[in-house]
Amino acid sequence: MKRNAIYPGTFDPITNGHHDLVRRAASIFDRVIVAIAANPNKTPMFPLDARVDLARRVLDDLPNVQVMGYSGLTVEFARKYNGAVIVRGLRAVSDFEFEFQLANMSRHLERDIETVFLTPQEQFTFISSTLVREIAVLGGDVHKFVHPIVEAELKKQRRV
Repeated sequence: MKRNAIYPGTFDPITNGHHDLVRRAASIFDRVIVAIAANPNKTPMFPLDARVDLARRVLDDLPNVQVMGYSGLTVEFARKYNGAVIVRGLRAVSDFEFEFQLANMSRHLERDIETVFLTPQEQFTFISSTLVREIAVLGGDVHKFVHPIVEAELKKQRRV
């Protein structure tokens, strides 16, 4: 049986930590869909289509990974694309409570979809999209935290 995984998030922007988790999920599951949320509760730096494009370009070396944008409930997206598993990343203990609540709510909404937690490699545990955006906006160097394609796009945003 093929196992499809959905890795949802805002990915504003995609970081090296995200890339690490996608790469490792791709080695575990037959297919991984990186599901980039429109998320009306957040005001992203990059519009949805730009976040999807950046993620596709960064992850193009992973043949069993697909990147798609979506709106609505993650479990509905997972159901639509035959996702048996939702992958979530945990950087620190502080992430756990929120992620635990999400996993339980997802299970309540769709019993057949499991949530799997992955932790990033140690060098990526402190990286968040929020911090990367803030550093970039203030003119700091983000090359250690993001792919060069993302770094270039962040520099363009700063000039706008």
